[in-house]
Amino acid sequence: MERVVVTMGCILSVGSILIISTNLLVAIALVLLIRKRGCQSWCFVLNLSIADILVGIAITGIATDALEGTTTSMEKGICLLRMTFILAPSAASILTMFLISLDRYMAIKLPLRYSQLMNEKMIAGALVVVWLISMFVGFSPSFLKPMQKEDYLNVCTFFSVIEPKTIIVKRIFAQQSGTRFLSSSRYWGHVKALRTVAMLVGCFTLCWCPFFVVSIVQVSCPNCKLYHFLENHLWLLGLSNSLINPLVYACWQREVRNKICELFAYVKVVLCCVTHSETADRYPTDHPTVTQAVAFQDKI
Repeated sequence: MERVVVTMGCILSVGSILIISTNLLVAIALVLLIRKRGCQSWCFVLNLSIADILVGIAITGIATDALEGTTTSMEKGICLLRMTFILAPSAASILTMFLISLDRYMAIKLPLRYSQLMNEKMIAGALVVVWLISMFVGFSPSFLKPMQKEDYLNVCTFFSVIEPKTIIVKRIFAQQSGTRFLSSSRYWGHVKALRTVAMLVGCFTLCWCPFFVVSIVQVSCPNCKLYHFLENHLWLLGLSNSLINPLVYACWQREVRNKICELFAYVKVVLCCVTHSETADRYPTDHPTVTQAVAFQDKI
C-alpha cells in the first residue's frame, strides 16, 4: 500500500512541475502578445493559464504527503481548506474554457458588434464573475455542512472529507451545461480560426468524460464503491487537462507558438552573451554582444 502511495506521489510531483512550467511559459508568451498587439481576447486564454498554474500549485501539497508514503492526518477544517484550493482553480479552468468558447462564438455570430461588446470592461467583468463562481464552488464544502462527510477520520483525502454525492452531482451538472452550450455552435466545424477551441473542448471531453461517466454510475449505484477508482485514477486523468491546455495553444495557435520560439531564442542569446562576457578577455569569439541581446529583447 505504501508503495502505491509513493508512486502516486511521484506522478503528482512530476505532473505539478509540468503543469506549472508549461502554463507559466504560455502565460509569459500571452502577456507579451497582449502588450504588443492589444488583443483583449487573449486575456481569457491568459486566465486559463493562470487557473491551471494554481491547479499545479495546489496539488503539490498532496504530492508531498504522498511521497512520504503516508496520508497526512490533519484537522477537518484544514483539510477542507486544502481541498478548496484544488476545487476553486479547477472550476476556474473549466469556466474559463467555456468563456473562451463563448468569445469565439460571438466573434463569428456578431462580427460587426464583437469589438464593441467585448471591450475591456466586459472582459474584466466576465473574469471577475468566473472567479467569484469558482471561489463559491471551492469554499462551499467549508460552509455547507451537507457537503461535509460526518465520519471524518482525520485522513485528508478528497472523498474522505467531502460528501461524494454532492460534489459528483455538481460536476455532472457543470459538464452537461457546458456540453449543451458547445453543441449549439454550428459554425465551429467550418471556421479554421476555431480549431484550437475545438481541440480544447475535445481534450476536456477525453480527460473528464470517464470521471463523469463513472460518477453517474456511482450515484446510481451507491453500493458499487467506486470512490477509490475515481479519486486515485480518473481524477488524475482530469487533472492532466491542465497540462494539455497549454500544449494545445503552444502547438495549434501560431501566434503563441511563434512567441514561445522568440522567448527561447532570447534566452539562447542571453546565455551566449553571458558566456561571451566571461571569455572575451581570453578568446575572441563571434557570440552575440549585450547590445544585440538588448535589441532582441526590444523586438520581443
